[in-house]
Amino acid sequence: MNDVVRITRESSVLTITINRPERRNALNETVAQGIARGLDEAEADRQVRAVVLTGAGDKAFCAGGDLQLNADGTPFTIAADDPRHYVAQLFRRIQACRLPIIARVNGHALAGGFGLVCACDLAVACEDALIGVTEVKVGIFPMMILPLLMRVVPDRTLMEMCLTGETMTAGEAAQQRLVNYAVPASELDAKLDWLVARVTSKSPTGIRLGKQSLAKMREMNFDHALEYAQFMLANMTRTMDAREGFTAFAEKRAPVWTGE
Repeated sequence: MNDVVRITRESSVLTITINRPERRNALNETVAQGIARGLDEAEADRQVRAVVLTGAGDKAFCAGGDLQLNADGTPFTIAADDPRHYVAQLFRRIQACRLPIIARVNGHALAGGFGLVCACDLAVACEDALIGVTEVKVGIFPMMILPLLMRVVPDRTLMEMCLTGETMTAGEAAQQRLVNYAVPASELDAKLDWLVARVTSKSPTGIRLGKQSLAKMREMNFDHALEYAQFMLANMTRTMDAREGFTAFAEKRAPVWTGE
């Protein structure tokens, strides 16, 4: 296990912690690979039903990319014709994960850090954490995270964030549904546990297939999405979890999920 990313499991929840508090949990290639490795471990373990992504300490969830100036003064090197950049690979890996991923936003989530929040399925944040995309302040635009922002952030809000580079608190972000919940820091873990429990008590098979379907439908036009939805629903009704769910409903009892 790489020490810049901690991977721990408690019961049915695997937690991935970016462990670079001295660098405000900034994202670099080693961190990206560590997060991807955590997702691999989670999906390989049939006992895991949810993933929590967070940062170490109480200052930052992730302050974005770890920018180090090159000799010519540029902040980083990226090849326009190479789709294998570690940030793109990480976001593809998160997109492909069939387990629900919940961001525990313990501190500021800026630039690529906010991209990570948007890549997760759900987010619980400290209400005073700052959220924003500040790239325009250093002469660039949040290009690598735009596909994720466009899924979560309303267009007018997205444009204002990108064009001004100004931040907002997570409390303000929650009012616009950019995060699901924003609470005082002292209540963060209690709210996270509450949300995780609501997710992990549901059918793991239904969630896995549902996440897979949603990812596919985002790439389709309306008619193709409806056709795919019908196909997937027919398949889902044949799973053991679906049979158990309907039986438990008829018998007025709590379902016992097998994840099959």
